[in-house]
Amino acid sequence: MIETIHLQLLLATFAGWVGRRQSQAIGYLLEENRVLKEHLESGGKRLRFTDDQRRRLAAKGKPLGRKALRKIATIVTPDTILAWHRKLIAVKWTYPHKRVGRPGVMKEIRRLIIRMAAENPSWGYARIQGQLKHLNHRVARSTIAKVLKEHGIKPSPDRPMSWRTFVRSHAHLIAAADFFTTEVWTARGLVRYFTLFVIDVGTRRVHIAGTTTSPTSVWMEQIARNLTDCYDGFLKGNRYLIIDRDAKFSSGFQSILADIGVEILLTAYQAPNMNAYAERFVKSIKSECLDQMIFLGRESLVRAIAEYVTHYHDERSHQGIGNAMISGAVPQSEGIVEAQERLGGLLKYYYRRAA
Repeated sequence: MIETIHLQLLLATFAGWVGRRQSQAIGYLLEENRVLKEHLESGGKRLRFTDDQRRRLAAKGKPLGRKALRKIATIVTPDTILAWHRKLIAVKWTYPHKRVGRPGVMKEIRRLIIRMAAENPSWGYARIQGQLKHLNHRVARSTIAKVLKEHGIKPSPDRPMSWRTFVRSHAHLIAAADFFTTEVWTARGLVRYFTLFVIDVGTRRVHIAGTTTSPTSVWMEQIARNLTDCYDGFLKGNRYLIIDRDAKFSSGFQSILADIGVEILLTAYQAPNMNAYAERFVKSIKSECLDQMIFLGRESLVRAIAEYVTHYHDERSHQGIGNAMISGAVPQSEGIVEAQERLGGLLKYYYRRAA
């Protein structure tokens, strides 16, 4: 008796499940027919579903599952229907958060406050407030003080000048020096050569101070004398020299420069951006010239460097000075375009030959 009751309950449950599945399938097919009818009434030749139609088909098709949909879906694939359903869920749980105030404007104001304070060490709260007013932002001095304090920026009397500002404002007085290395084939095999160069930050002109396999203290001191020669020394007129903490910049080298009034500015540890102009020249000469060549002996290296420096000064435009040439050559508008080559065509310069 009990087993009979259990069997009847099981059959009733199964029948109910089958009935629900059939009802769901019928519901989906009815919805599909409605969508097709709407499309025909609109006069469209190609099925293009609206968001509402996608929502309705997804809502009806999801309960059926991929297997059942394969059997009955006719106008879209089961994967498409299920993808629409996932999108519906995502939209449902992505609430538009209501915000107070004007967050976009406040973010811009905060960025401007931090930027102005960093770029202008002497500006106090009132000066920043006045500049913001000029930009149509009315901000209280207390707000400016709070923003700067949150970002660890001190008030103007104690705020140091940024390195970037210092370099830009003193560019005509600053030079920078650094080494780059090159592997050269010799009778002894591969030998590493060190080349010391100096770049004038204001004009971007470069001077190759020397190339050697052993930059000893004695060699560096002679280089210092050459650079500070009162007649044709490259550092004549410069007050500062940026160098890194490489031991090759010996105490003797630094002393000779200090004696004639050139102040040494040492970069911080692991801070290549503090000597960015020199680093950029190294990248240029390496990628455009040295990395493209194989050198047999010191003379071939020295010649290649000299050719590149001439190209760098007279034939190459520089983004840092408005894509102009260091030599100050004036753009040409008339004449036949020709190409001048250096190092077998590795370096090219295009110009107009006068008729």
